[in-house]
Amino acid sequence: MSIPKTYQPKEAEEKWYSYWLQHKFFKSVPDEREPYTIVIPPPNVTGVLHMGHMLNNTIQDVLIRRARMQGKNACWVPGTDHASIATEAKVVAMLKERGITKKDLTRPEFMTYAWEWKEKYGGIILEQLKKLGASCDWDRTRFTMEDDLSEAVIDTFIHLYKKGLIYRGVRMINWDPQGKTAVSDEEVIRKEVNQKLYYIRYKVSSNDKLPKSNDSILDTKYLVIATTRPETIMADAAICINPNDERYFHLHGKKVLIPLINREIPVILDDYVTMDFGTGCLKVTPAHDLNDYELGQRHNLPVIDILNDDGTLNEKAKILVGVDRFVARKKIAVLLETAGALENVEDYTSQIGFSERTDAAIEPKLSMQWFCKMEDLAKPALDYVLEGDIKLIPEKFTTTYRNWMEGIRDWCISRQLWWGQQIPAWYLPDGQFVIAKTREEAFEEAKNITPHHSSLTADDLRQDEDVLDTWFSSWLWPISVFDGFKDPNNADINYYYPTNDLITAPEILFFWVARMIMAGHEFRGQIPFKNVYLTGIVRDKLGRKMSKQLGNSPDPLVLINEFGADGVRVGMLRSSPAGNDLMFDESHCEWGRNFWNKIWNAFKLVKGWEVDDTLKNDNRVAIQWFESRFNQAIIEIEDCFAQYRISEALMATYKLIWDDFCAWYLEMIKPVYQQPIDRETYARTISFFENVLKILHPFMPFITEELWHDDLFGERSELDCCIIAQLPRGGEINAQLLADIEVVKQVITQVRNIRNTKQISPKETLELSVKANSVVSYGACEFIIKKLANISQFDVINEKISGVFSFLVATDEFFVPLKQNLDPVEECLKIQKEKDYLIGFLKSVNSKLTNERFMSNAKPEIIEIELKKKADAEAKLIILEELWLTNCL
Repeated sequence: MSIPKTYQPKEAEEKWYSYWLQHKFFKSVPDEREPYTIVIPPPNVTGVLHMGHMLNNTIQDVLIRRARMQGKNACWVPGTDHASIATEAKVVAMLKERGITKKDLTRPEFMTYAWEWKEKYGGIILEQLKKLGASCDWDRTRFTMEDDLSEAVIDTFIHLYKKGLIYRGVRMINWDPQGKTAVSDEEVIRKEVNQKLYYIRYKVSSNDKLPKSNDSILDTKYLVIATTRPETIMADAAICINPNDERYFHLHGKKVLIPLINREIPVILDDYVTMDFGTGCLKVTPAHDLNDYELGQRHNLPVIDILNDDGTLNEKAKILVGVDRFVARKKIAVLLETAGALENVEDYTSQIGFSERTDAAIEPKLSMQWFCKMEDLAKPALDYVLEGDIKLIPEKFTTTYRNWMEGIRDWCISRQLWWGQQIPAWYLPDGQFVIAKTREEAFEEAKNITPHHSSLTADDLRQDEDVLDTWFSSWLWPISVFDGFKDPNNADINYYYPTNDLITAPEILFFWVARMIMAGHEFRGQIPFKNVYLTGIVRDKLGRKMSKQLGNSPDPLVLINEFGADGVRVGMLRSSPAGNDLMFDESHCEWGRNFWNKIWNAFKLVKGWEVDDTLKNDNRVAIQWFESRFNQAIIEIEDCFAQYRISEALMATYKLIWDDFCAWYLEMIKPVYQQPIDRETYARTISFFENVLKILHPFMPFITEELWHDDLFGERSELDCCIIAQLPRGGEINAQLLADIEVVKQVITQVRNIRNTKQISPKETLELSVKANSVVSYGACEFIIKKLANISQFDVINEKISGVFSFLVATDEFFVPLKQNLDPVEECLKIQKEKDYLIGFLKSVNSKLTNERFMSNAKPEIIEIELKKKADAEAKLIILEELWLTNCL
């Protein structure tokens, strides 16, 4: 068949993705093959494809396609996370548009609307992943709130409660006033915020006749406190000073009045207060600060919560009731100034916590919540990583992981929402509770703890209103997607678990990855995966994290439409080493498009050649060279994959295809314009092209599949597809030939440079002579040199030729006689420039070889390379010195 002039990505993508699905190439069932399993980090059902998803899922697809082509049983499990906070917010917004508020609905009514929203919008991101080429087993798609997975969550809660690892209590938690729910420590994003520091006067309620200081901070009538949160002064329970602070000895045992409301509070002593920070005094507000709460516990202070769940002031505040906390801050500053209680205001920068889901400023809040004890769960999860059973990539994250796991705090697992798995706690009328899966089971449990159970009915039980944290379901993901809770010994869980690689972002290392490791140990006694590849953050070229708010994030589907899925995939991978941020620019995708365009044009070139069976093969050296180079590249690529250097594996593949195959090999064997090619060269070239498509397929699946089915490769059966073709294995490598051709390539480049510099037409033939000081086999390579450099006569000589243009390649001297006169000054300048470069290069190499740290840590092969560099440079420098002495003195 004839190949179109240009590649049409959209047509190829639609055609081949449908073909792969139709023939079930993504589908996996247990068999005798080695399994290779990835579970997708389930995107939120509220999500749409963004650049982080693109990077993460491209890497997963590269690994899964490669495993499939290695003959492994590749299984990539897709799915979505119910995302309690984000989804409930979406549903509430949808209801608002319909004139409905959540408080007007019963829980079942709300859940009906929530499921309606989920069914309509919840699968969008998975459909978008298909545009990228994601080869997931879509028949295995799971959702964290489907019945079986929800049941696993409830069973897990009951198991951990019975084990004593789940408890209910009042503790200081992170409160999201917009989502109106508790969030875990890991869901709080710290941001640097420009604020104001308010210096507020608290009047001393009983004033001994002490001398008045000139410093208003030490005024015996007033105590000055610096705070960024003046709206919380109505919740103050004390003023704290360091007992060793001489400035405030006169206030020991005293009391002060809170401005505006004149409520009396004590001055307490505690060395928690730093004397040289601020004014040396601290307002203690136990209900609205974790440290203040702990201080209040030590000193038996009352807890006064002045904020409603939505962040407005409540009646306990006495003033500005119903006003939002940030509006109240500005208004109280005015009231304090009017009352003469505001001494000063300064600009101030500090770290503030924001909800990861709603971006609302977090409020510390004392609240009755459910917690999971983490210390016992964390220890084996830490050991798995420290002992190497689970490898974090890059390794630098191991230290971060260890620090977090060793300082782990109990996990607040309850959320004040309706969308999610409802906590299986059932309350009796007297306030006692039982833990059970169903009302009926709870009733039986309840009868055992009440002496008057004869009057108790099942309807008297009230289930806890709260739901479990979304992460309490997703930490079970690698087990639950294979129904490992429903049927702990089923064929899937026994075959696919533990999984192989997890690809995810560093920001969820703790509240997802670490917890999955904990769950794996607790419920299977095994690790859930063997390797964790942590991607970097996708940033714009200015270094800013891509976000909708900044408007600096391109729409991935628009990029795919413009550059093709293959172009975007390799553009994303081009410069994204594990754990390091990717500075993304659309030029990366343009680079990707240029790559597939180069391959397309190379294919058209080969397909357009005519074959003459009577011609002899003059290209055996070129064929042998590329075969060796291909085998060498296979080893390089395999090594990159083994070390999870995915971007380096791509670049090694790119160099092989663009440089070695297209730019050199095809040029070496290309017949003269409109002339035929011999049969053997043509057959070997087609075979090379087929292997090139195989190694490229994991990175660029669509164009490789499109070309794979061209009749250039002969007739293919329905299931003979690139997606399941066996990856080529490395063969023999002729190291000397590889080295010879590298020299030859430099010779050809140098001759071309002379043509450009002297404005000599490429069509004009030149003569070339070499005085060989190396072991390069120029006789074997003569055909290539003459063809690519357009050389009419090539001679190997024993003596130098004077008065002609010359150049050095390694230690070999080349001479090109030209009709133009040689400029001796120019030639001497060229020699001097090359000498200066080599002297600098040798200095750099010698500094490595004399560095004890380098010599003790470097691998022997690396040291050998450096020694060879030194020897080559010294030999070349000797020749240059001779040229200088001969021609320039």
